[in-house]
Parts: sequence; C-alpha cells; structure tokens
Amino acid sequence: MRLACLFSGGKDSTYAIHLAKKQGHDVVCLLSIFPKSEESHLLHYPNLKWTRLQSISMNIPQLTICSNSDETVDELIALKKLLQNAKDEFKIDGLVHGGIKSKFQKEKFDILCAKLNLISLAPLWNTEPKKYMNDLLDSNFHFLMITVSSDGLDEEWLGKLILKSDIEILNNLSEKFGFNLNFEGGESETFVLDCPLFSNPIQINQFTKNWDGYRGRFEIVDAELNYNA
Repeated sequence: MRLACLFSGGKDSTYAIHLAKKQGHDVVCLLSIFPKSEESHLLHYPNLKWTRLQSISMNIPQLTICSNSDETVDELIALKKLLQNAKDEFKIDGLVHGGIKSKFQKEKFDILCAKLNLISLAPLWNTEPKKYMNDLLDSNFHFLMITVSSDGLDEEWLGKLILKSDIEILNNLSEKFGFNLNFEGGESETFVLDCPLFSNPIQINQFTKNWDGYRGRFEIVDAELNYNA
C-alpha cells in the first residue's frame, strides 16, 4: 500500500515507518500537525520544526498544518485536512502511525481513516515495552529523550541519547515509579537523530534545557544534517 505516516520525529512514528517498509508498504509522505501547545492529548509537541531535517534525510516529503487549538476535535479536523491533501497529491491508501497502547488515540485514527476510505495501520500496537525498546536499539535507532514528565525521571535524562545500558535502568525505574517503559503515557517524548531510514544523521548545534523540578524539556535551537558522517 501507499501510506502516509502521522509523524512527530520521535521513536514511535519513525519506527512505524521502518516496520511498514519491512512489511512491503511504500511510505510516500509524512503528515505533521503542529499543536497549539504542549497541552495536546493527541499529538507530540516539542521540536516539531526539526522534523523537516528528518524528512529530507529519509527523502519522504512532508505535509504540515497548524491546529487551531489543543482540543482533540480541532486536531482531528487538521489531520483530516492533511489526509485529504495526501489522498489528492500522493494517492495514499492508508495511514501508518506509532500508537502502542492508547485505545483513545487508535480509535480516533481508525474512525477518521474509515470516513476517508483509508486503511489505518499501527505496526507497534501491543508490542511488549522492554522488547520494543531493545529492538529499537538493535535496529540502530539513535534517539534522545526531549521531555520528561514522571516521577523517577529527572533532569539528567533530558537530552540523553538512549543506550542499551539505559534500558535496564529505565525498566527498574518504570517498575518502581509506575510509568510506561516505552513512554506511551507521555512520561517522555523522543527525537530520532539517526536510523537506517536516514541518509545522513542530524547534528544538534545548540539547545536549551528547561526544568521546573518535575517536568522538563530539551529544546533544539539549531540543528543540521551531518553530511560528513
């Protein structure tokens, strides 16, 4: 099938593309919605403008739109517009997304796709968290934690490149503090710097960290594709 991907730049949406391609599908465009603020319940918020570098590195064109508010209904209206544009321009058959456990999110996408006569594909659905996190690293996905919002995750995790040795640490923390190891509940959001889909990795030249004692955000200020890697 010819697929669009709902794309945030994080590990889940990027890995969903990777799996869809392995299944023989053709991911022909990325759909990125810029939410009004970080209060969105449906969408990924920080560092979205840098998804254009990922789009270039994957050689997959990107369609973007801004949501009028953080209300789910407005975000779904924005996604509907993007999907219609993708149908018209790229002749897509369906949408792939990185949903893992959120029935709320999956049902919204399934219903919307059905209205547009599109297939909804969630290749990560119900994956076991620890296996999934290890599969990411085994597949040479390099990603940073760019937000933290949970007991057990402190400022030291902001901007951290996740390594194999971190998975067991995160697993122990998730068991102690009760958060999702794969961050499905918004405990952390991620940004992919490199993976097998990329022709060139992303190099971060400048960033800022914001930490309020419980929640924090790693904000990319300047980045570029590294053509010398």
